[in-house]
Amino acid sequence: MKTTRSAKLFERGQQLIPGGVNSPVRAFRSVGGQPRFISRAKGSRLYDVDGNTYIDYVLSWGPMILGHAAPSVIAAVRKAAGRGTSFGAPTELEVSLAEMIREAFPSMEKIRLVSSGTEAVMSAIRVARGFTKRDTILKFEGCYHGHSDYLLAKAGSGLATLGIPDSPGVPEDFAKHTLTAPYNDIGAVRRLVDNHRGRLACIILEPIAGNMGVVPPAPDFLSDLRKLTLEHDILLIFDEVITGFRVAYGGAQSLYGVTPDLTVLGKIIGGGLPVGAYGGRREIMDLIAPSGPVYQAGTLSGNPLAVTAGIATLTKLKGRGVYTGLEARAAAFAKGMGAAAKKAGIPLTQTRVGSMLTSFFTASPVRDWTTVKQSDTQRYGRFFHKMLDQGIYLAPSQFEAVFLSTAHSSAEIDKTLRAASAAFKSL
Repeated sequence: MKTTRSAKLFERGQQLIPGGVNSPVRAFRSVGGQPRFISRAKGSRLYDVDGNTYIDYVLSWGPMILGHAAPSVIAAVRKAAGRGTSFGAPTELEVSLAEMIREAFPSMEKIRLVSSGTEAVMSAIRVARGFTKRDTILKFEGCYHGHSDYLLAKAGSGLATLGIPDSPGVPEDFAKHTLTAPYNDIGAVRRLVDNHRGRLACIILEPIAGNMGVVPPAPDFLSDLRKLTLEHDILLIFDEVITGFRVAYGGAQSLYGVTPDLTVLGKIIGGGLPVGAYGGRREIMDLIAPSGPVYQAGTLSGNPLAVTAGIATLTKLKGRGVYTGLEARAAAFAKGMGAAAKKAGIPLTQTRVGSMLTSFFTASPVRDWTTVKQSDTQRYGRFFHKMLDQGIYLAPSQFEAVFLSTAHSSAEIDKTLRAASAAFKSL
């Protein structure tokens, strides 16, 4: 497979952009080799600058649930662009998207649109602190909530240890307000809450972890968290940037029947354009300026192009049988991958919720960051390149998800599974 132009572009990029990329995982550091520079995409396919074609299971890290360049979305965005790309003033479109979100997520009684998931999480935590008048937050190891300073912290092995910076440039004074617990460990959470009684503003988590690979919540984990937070007047925040409109139209909270105080959304609600949103109980959200004293603003918040793409995407997702079809595609993908690995004698543990899944190169069950890290990342790297060479584009990291779209056909999934069979055998 020829990659000359990608190599030259990567070389140019490294002279101008840190690592040659604008988001770290794109650099292929964890799998080796060099990234492919994409020139266009359509449906389930990516096309690189060297003329190579790939079946895409990254889907821009999840948003392209209808596939790339979905005709209804492109038509809507083109029409919107002709009316202007940014106004810095309210539009009817913002209200319409907020109404669609609230219909799908009744817990989001009021909603604020922003420009990214990171911005939405940062703002949700700020209003949680303003509402509770407390500073400390609790997050979970392996759950990623953007790159805000106080969220780039881990607690290490001591369950009650205060967070220390996990990235240079993060002041310890910021990170000291962040506690970290193992995902799916309600006992650890209870101990932290007891040890820091009256100090916790919120507990934030991905209700289905997607940033250490897909790790579903253990039975009763989410409901136990809800009970615990209610008992101690702690706000519960669900980061559904990945899972919102992905695992179900109403996200993970509708799937598991657990209602958080605040929810963060992104990705799919922008139809592939930059967007984020946070929302929740009316009395909490009314603290946000200009209604209240908690300040948050954004020049491009509610951007008409992003909102238009979101409305067009959500309209399609409301169609009959959409999620049933996605479930069937993902189930076939997971079943075929498992069978191919077993036949080749490759240890593989698979996790899946709806149309997002991960094949971990380990024989052990995964339930948290510690067990996920037992995966053989070097073997995954070799598998990744074997698949890439056959025109299958997977995430360049073991600790990410595979995403399916409505554009993936049965024939493409069959082709992918044949490629996987050959790749497993070569390992």
